[in-house]
Amino acid sequence: MLAWRVHENGEPRDVMRLEEVAEPAPGAGELLLGVRAANVNFPDALLCRGQYQVRPPLPFTPGVELCAEILALGDGAEGEIGARVLAQPALPAGAFAERAVVGAHTVLPAPEALDDAEAAALHIGYQTGWFGLHRRARLAAGETLLVHAATGGVGSAAV
Repeated sequence: MLAWRVHENGEPRDVMRLEEVAEPAPGAGELLLGVRAANVNFPDALLCRGQYQVRPPLPFTPGVELCAEILALGDGAEGEIGARVLAQPALPAGAFAERAVVGAHTVLPAPEALDDAEAAALHIGYQTGWFGLHRRARLAAGETLLVHAATGGVGSAAV
């Protein structure tokens, strides 16, 4: 299968290379996913630069969230072959690949109202926006919120 790989840290456009790699196999409690769309997040750029709080061993495949189809179930894993799901694959084998393996308990159903690209961008941006507004800012009913950078993922989620 094809996957974007980072062999040295630097700017994503300079260090990511599309390569042929072995297809992963799901272990116990895991799902093999066929990636339909992968969102590009700020953490992906930081990962490529070696500036994120998690530093996967080189080489690695970035991509922290995706929309995918379940292709196979590992022993004891629950899921439905063909189901469309959202997931966050564990590094060093991220979402910028044709296939990804994730824990079966971590997947969420992809909303039918969203296409694959929209669904792939849903989880982290909205989770971050919700956390920032409700847990950190403690935004309450009747308050006014000014959203800067509303065209980005978290900003549009906040709107």
